[in-house]
Amino acid sequence: MTHAGLIDRFGRVHRDLRISLTDRCSLRCTYCMPADGVPWLQRDTMLSTDELVRVARVAVEMGIEEIRLTGGEPLLRADVVDVVDRLAHLDGPAGHPEISLTTNALRLPQLASQLVDAGLTRVNVSLDTLRRDRFIELTRRDKLVETLAGIAAAEAAGLAPIKINAVAMRGVNDDEVVDLTQFCVDHGYQMRFIEQMPLDGGHTWDRHQMVTGEEILAALRARWTLTERDDRGAAPAQVWDIAGTDASVGVIASVTAPFCGTCDRVRLTADGQLRACLFAREESDLRGLLRGGCTDEVLADAIAANLRLKKPGHDIDDPGFLQPDRPMSAIGG
Repeated sequence: MTHAGLIDRFGRVHRDLRISLTDRCSLRCTYCMPADGVPWLQRDTMLSTDELVRVARVAVEMGIEEIRLTGGEPLLRADVVDVVDRLAHLDGPAGHPEISLTTNALRLPQLASQLVDAGLTRVNVSLDTLRRDRFIELTRRDKLVETLAGIAAAEAAGLAPIKINAVAMRGVNDDEVVDLTQFCVDHGYQMRFIEQMPLDGGHTWDRHQMVTGEEILAALRARWTLTERDDRGAAPAQVWDIAGTDASVGVIASVTAPFCGTCDRVRLTADGQLRACLFAREESDLRGLLRGGCTDEVLADAIAANLRLKKPGHDIDDPGFLQPDRPMSAIGG
């Protein structure tokens, strides 16, 4: 099993596997789910650790080089340290995969050191505001102090780089673009702003209320001189160096400046469905294959077949675009 199975119809080679460990979350962010949450996946539909590690092993043998653990909130999975350890020891054509994780940081004070020992290399932390009152309004939880403590714990444990992700929202937190960036400059973190995408559980996304990447850059340029990097590759963020500092800031403009042409990501949901695109409406049922006793070759063929379904782009601007039925919490980021 080699790279050939990870190339789609448009020649894109897929090296990045996103694995959702759970659809559950300890926050209720307004742009992700309603206040009372969304219907959770049934536990008997969730992949066991053996099952998800098997899928990852086959994918790594096919050429996957990075595995990002997502959710929901991945640190809510009871055996997350064991999952990291087992994934970090997989071996493929490029050697062991890099293991990273996207989190709200609330459990990092308890787990950061264990995760590093298990093989985790870096984290992305969601932080949309530095104001306690606004944090409560956005997440419906009073957890800003705990989030900041989690970020500090990740730094103390040696995780680097630490990337801070913020969804910019009009009239909500768009006045904190500079403050959030300054926070990262001061602490040596990497700031990443994300355009709000149509992946909320309540299906309330409104493009006209979305803060665009250009608006984010305009706010940043009013404070700093920015120099664009030319080494983006397949990364979702376009990155700018901030003059007078050692810091950088990135913008993930998935809606207004899509980077689909270089996308190298494929996603495995917590219930064992493979998705070639965050916005895909087609999924491949790997859970059914696993529980039906399939061989590794059959699993690899299913992964390759799923990638052949991948479209050239997400088509958000197409008049016929339909938001995925699953919210982000169920798909995995």
